[in-house]
Formats: sequence, structure tokens, C-alpha cells
Amino acid sequence: MPRSGTTTFEQLVVLVILALLALVAITSSAPLLNAAAVETATRDATALFALARDHALSAGERTAIHLDAQHHRLAVHVAGDTLAVADLAGRAVRLEATRDSMAYAPSGLGLGAANLRLVLSRGARSDTITVSRLGRVQIH
Repeated sequence: MPRSGTTTFEQLVVLVILALLALVAITSSAPLLNAAAVETATRDATALFALARDHALSAGERTAIHLDAQHHRLAVHVAGDTLAVADLAGRAVRLEATRDSMAYAPSGLGLGAANLRLVLSRGARSDTITVSRLGRVQIH
């Protein structure tokens, strides 16, 4: 009487094929995940700059953004209080900046002698944010 079913070898072949298909799916989706993480981090960073500028204009007080490249964080501070924080390390996005802070005067203009450049990156994907001395934010 013949037996129906599969052998251990046949099951092993199916598992190897499934593992290879999973590997292909994971490696092909990595660039999409990197792009999404960087895009979200870029939006969060530009929103913090807008918040800081708007607060400086509306409250009439100096507002600063501190850039912690070591811990990949941005924070908006006003007179010792923290208004908002963006933690990019949670998304595995790296932060590199030409300065450690940027401040807005009550007029909404940026304080400091030079433009600020931030590079947000994950994997091969990166975005560059430039903040001018006038406080304008551009994404490259």
C-alpha cells in the first residue's frame, strides 16, 4: 500500500526556497524603508524649525534649536524650557550638522554668522536641510 505525504528532504527544499524568497523581499524593501525614515525625519526637523521661528515671532522672545549629533536629536528651547523634541535615533536616522544650535531672534531672523546645514541619512538615502541667516529653510 503506497503512502501519501512528503519526505523530510522535500520539506527542507521548500523551506530553503521560502527562505531565499524572504531574503529577496527583505533586501529589496530596505531602500524604501530608508527613504521613508529619512523623509519623515526631514519633515520633523523642518517642522521644528518652523515651530521655533513661529514661537520667536509670536512670543517676541529668542528661541533656539539645539542639534545633538551624537544622540541624533533636535530640541526647541525657550528660556530653559523645552517646547519640542525630535528623536531621530529611534528611526535609525543619523544627524550631522555644521553647528550645534540655531537661534531665532524675536523678529524671526536667524542669529549667527553662518548658514546651518543638517544632513539626515539612513543607508544610502540622505536629505540636506539648509537654514539661512534669515531663517529660511530649504531641503536639498
